[in-house]
Amino acid sequence: MPMNANLFALFESRFPADKSACCLETQDGLYYSWLDIQRATAKMANLLASLDLPKDARIAVQVEKSPEALILYLATLQAGYAYLPLNTAYRAAEIEYFIGNAEPSVVVCSPQNFGWVSKIAFKAHTKHVFTLGDRRDGSLLERALHMQDTFKTVEKKADDLAAILYTSGTTGRSKGAMLTHGNLSSNALVLHDYWHWQKGDVLLHTLPLFHVHGLFVASHGALLNGSKMIFLPKFDGAQVMQYLKRATVFMGVPTYYMRLLAESGLHAEACSNMRLFISGSAPLLMETFNEFAKRTGHTILERYGMSETTMLASNPYEGSRVGGTVGQALPGVSIRVVKSTPDNPHAPCASDEIGDIQVKGPNVFKGYWRMPEKTAEEFTEDGYFKTGDVGKLDAKGYLSIVGRSKDLIISGGYNVYPKEIESFIDEIDGVVESAVIGVPHPDFGEAVTAVVVAKPQAVIKESDVIALLKSKIANFKVPKRVHFVNDLPRNTMGKVQKNVLREQFK
Repeated sequence: MPMNANLFALFESRFPADKSACCLETQDGLYYSWLDIQRATAKMANLLASLDLPKDARIAVQVEKSPEALILYLATLQAGYAYLPLNTAYRAAEIEYFIGNAEPSVVVCSPQNFGWVSKIAFKAHTKHVFTLGDRRDGSLLERALHMQDTFKTVEKKADDLAAILYTSGTTGRSKGAMLTHGNLSSNALVLHDYWHWQKGDVLLHTLPLFHVHGLFVASHGALLNGSKMIFLPKFDGAQVMQYLKRATVFMGVPTYYMRLLAESGLHAEACSNMRLFISGSAPLLMETFNEFAKRTGHTILERYGMSETTMLASNPYEGSRVGGTVGQALPGVSIRVVKSTPDNPHAPCASDEIGDIQVKGPNVFKGYWRMPEKTAEEFTEDGYFKTGDVGKLDAKGYLSIVGRSKDLIISGGYNVYPKEIESFIDEIDGVVESAVIGVPHPDFGEAVTAVVVAKPQAVIKESDVIALLKSKIANFKVPKRVHFVNDLPRNTMGKVQKNVLREQFK
């Protein structure tokens, strides 16, 4: 009999022997033991199984972060269905698209959104709509309460669907990336070894649960290691400072690290119990990387992944963590940087030469939900996934991301990579950060344009920025205009929304 490839079976096999130990601790002092998690997951899995759903049913979930939300994810896996997390910021038109596209059998929403979400769901022929609040309330828990607290985990093959993650959709309609039990298991096991998860590790979890970073990278890491999670509903700098002494691992987006640096209490002593700080989901500024190391004595480990692939590359746990890079390909993952030539559409780039990043490995998704043509388009003949990211590999195999291919600016026939110009602007005294975009231009096709956030007291003029850049980079790369703003628009995972800036400054 082959081993059950259900991801939940893998987690459960790693639960600690002492099931009375704490698995989750909340900000209001609640403790969930491993036994509590096991029983609550079984109750919810029994509820889902009682609904007589199709074998391949999708369970769509748009709820606030809570231990029960994580338990619902685990129950969906255990019962053998596909989990579909939805960003809590999505509104009616977006939810209508996702429910229409995924056709879930069950929708779970926040109690306060039941009115409008249920209307959309029932119109799309979803049979079951439940509510789940962040204070242990809602119809899902009321129904699950009466269920048995044991459940036989459904047998799954590695290639069976475990989750559908809709891409953030900054251009065009979101696509549903289909991730299998094998994709998620292989990545979790690799990261467990690569980041040296240890007995006694405690994860300080402040990320949302609707995204790869918080749901898969963070939660999977702790579950696989049998590690306690301090489970906070959202990131709050002052609150994180209170818990650092009791945690060993923290994962965040760059914005979190910038906010931690604004806390006067952030110093080596405050982080003395910490083993590892990990950053991802958006590029980490060199200034943040250096300042954090100076203040805390900890070098942030930056890594690289995406919805379609989970994690692909990481700076090493032991060895050089190089700022401005996302490290080397993870074990079992192949990363190449290529360019198109007349003879070869995927000709390998030389060391430090910029090109398109393509990847292959057991973690790479099986395709886009109900989009076979799009899926075929995104894979090469030899099975590499075209990430849409542009970057370069150095002689030691460290990968640097230069930007998205869709952010590439073609000005007067020349290729301009925004990240290169941003790195020069970000070095200017008084600059917090910058974003470089292309806007339509009658002569050049696209004009290079910089959008800059300056420090409150800084006096920086457009002419100064342009003059400085002219002394450092080729003229065709120098921005024609420099605009100053208070903040750059970002999505919930901290990625700068360049489409919004292009619209604003066109």
